[in-house]
Amino acid sequence: MYRHHFLSILFAVLAGIIAWGYFWYPAGFLLIVWLAFALLGAYDLRSRHNVLNNYPIIGHLRYLLEFIRPELRQYFFESEQSGRPFSRSQRNLINARADGRSDASPFGTLLDFEAAGFDYAEHSLVPKEVPEDITRLTVGGPQCERPYQASRLNISAMSYGSLSSTAVLAMNLGARRGGFAHNTGEGGISPYHQRHGGDLIWELGSAYFGCRTREGRFDAEAFRDKAGDDQVKMIELKLSQGAKPSHGGLLPAAKVNREIARIRQIEEGKDCQSPATHPEFDTPTGLLEFLARLRDLSGGKPVGMKMCLGKRSEFLSICKAMLETGIRPDFITIDGAEGGTGAAPQEFSDRLGNYINEALPFVHQCLIGTGLRDDLRLIASGKVALGFDMVVKMALGADMCNAARPFMFSVGCIQARRCHTNKCPTGVTTQDPERSRAIDVEEKSWRVARYHQGTLKAFRDLTGAMGVEHPVKLTPDMIEHRSQFAPATPYQQRIVPLAPSQLLGNDIPEAYAPHWRAASAERF
Repeated sequence: MYRHHFLSILFAVLAGIIAWGYFWYPAGFLLIVWLAFALLGAYDLRSRHNVLNNYPIIGHLRYLLEFIRPELRQYFFESEQSGRPFSRSQRNLINARADGRSDASPFGTLLDFEAAGFDYAEHSLVPKEVPEDITRLTVGGPQCERPYQASRLNISAMSYGSLSSTAVLAMNLGARRGGFAHNTGEGGISPYHQRHGGDLIWELGSAYFGCRTREGRFDAEAFRDKAGDDQVKMIELKLSQGAKPSHGGLLPAAKVNREIARIRQIEEGKDCQSPATHPEFDTPTGLLEFLARLRDLSGGKPVGMKMCLGKRSEFLSICKAMLETGIRPDFITIDGAEGGTGAAPQEFSDRLGNYINEALPFVHQCLIGTGLRDDLRLIASGKVALGFDMVVKMALGADMCNAARPFMFSVGCIQARRCHTNKCPTGVTTQDPERSRAIDVEEKSWRVARYHQGTLKAFRDLTGAMGVEHPVKLTPDMIEHRSQFAPATPYQQRIVPLAPSQLLGNDIPEAYAPHWRAASAERF
C-alpha cells in the first residue's frame, strides 16, 4: 500500500517537473506549492501518526485545530462562568478593578444559585460601616521581636524564573504603592524584587535558593545576610504547595538562564527540580527547631510555614511538637489543592491535597483544640480572587489571604496556560526578553495596586452588608453552601468544632480522635 502511494506521488512529482518548462511564471509558482504538498504527503505516508498515515496532508488540519483548541474555546465557545481555573466573569471583574473601572453588572447575576458548590452569605437589614484600618493586622507571636503590620491581602509565592523580570518588577512596585507584601516564591530574592523596595516575604523551599551550599544544604550565613535586609519583613518555609504537594518545585530548563542560575546557585540550561523534602529536618520537632533558628538568624522577624494539608495526623504532629518544644511559628499558610503553579505533574495537581475550604477549618479547629490559635496568624492561599473569597476564608478561620493568579491577571495574564513553555503570549511567565518587554512596569504596577485596593474595598463592603463590623466576627454559620441540588446549609454544619484545649483532655470528638492518636512530635 505504502509503495503504491509513494510511486504515485513520485510519478506525479516527476510529471510536474517536466511540465514546468512549458508554463509561464505564475503557473510555475503554483507548481512549487503543489510540489511542496506532494513531498509533505510522501513524508506523511511514512509517519508514525495514525491520522497522518491514513490521511496524508489533510490530517495536519486535525493537529492544527487541536493546537488552537484552547484559544478557540476561550474566545468563542466558553461561557461567562465555564472557564477554568478562573471563569471569564472572574477575570473580567479582576481586570475592571485593576483598571479602576466600575465593577457594576447589569440585569442580574449569571450564576446558577441552585448549582452544587454554590456559596452565598445572608445579608443583614442593619449593615455596618467597616473601617478601613481593619484591612491591616500584626503578624508576630509572643516569640517574635520584630512583628510586621501586614495587609489582609498579599501577593502569594511566585518566583522570578516562573515569572518574568518585568512581571516581578510590576508586582513589587504595585505592592509598594499599595502598601502590601510580595512573596518571593522559593526562587529566592532577585534584583527585580529589590529594585522598587516593596515589602517582601522571603519564601524558602527545600532547595534553599539564595542561601544554599554547593551540596544543596542550608547556608546559615548567606541566609543571615539576606534576611537582615529591611525590605524582608517575613520568612516563609515552604513544606508543600497546593498544586503539587509532596513534589519539589520545578523550573524547566528553557527558563534557567544565566541570571536565574546565578541567583539560585544552580546550573544554567538544566531543569531545576527541588527536593520533595527538606534535608535539614525530618521530624515535626526538627521542623520547629529549624523555624526557631531562622527567626534567630533573621533578627527576630516573623517566621512561619506554608503547607497544603494532606494527612491530618501529620498536621496534628506539628501541633504536638509545638506543645512539647514550646516553639511557636508566627504564622501558618494553608495552600489549597486548587492552587496554581507554573509547572507540575497533572495528576499531582488533579488528585492530591485538600481543598482549601475543607483544609482551613480543620487547621483552625486543631489550633483551637490544642490551645495554640492565639499565638499565630492563619493565612489562606488558594483561588482567592475577589472580596467574597476573602469573606469565606475568614469565616472559616483565616486571618489573612494570599493571591497569586489574580495578580498575574493584573499585569496582563490572559490564562493562556503556556506558563511552562517559556512562550507566554503576554510576557508574564517567560524568560524571553522579546516577550517580557511587552509589560509596561509603570502602568501595570498601578493595576496591581488598584486591584488590591478594589478587592479589599469589596471585602469590607460585603462584611458590613452581613451586619459585621470586623472580620474577626465572621463565622462559618454565616456562609451557606449548596453541596447538591438541595437546600443550602451553613458551613458550620460541615465542621466539628473544638473547645479551647479540648484535644488535650479526654473528651476528643471521633472526627479528630484517630488523627490525634496517630500524631507524634517525633515523626510525620
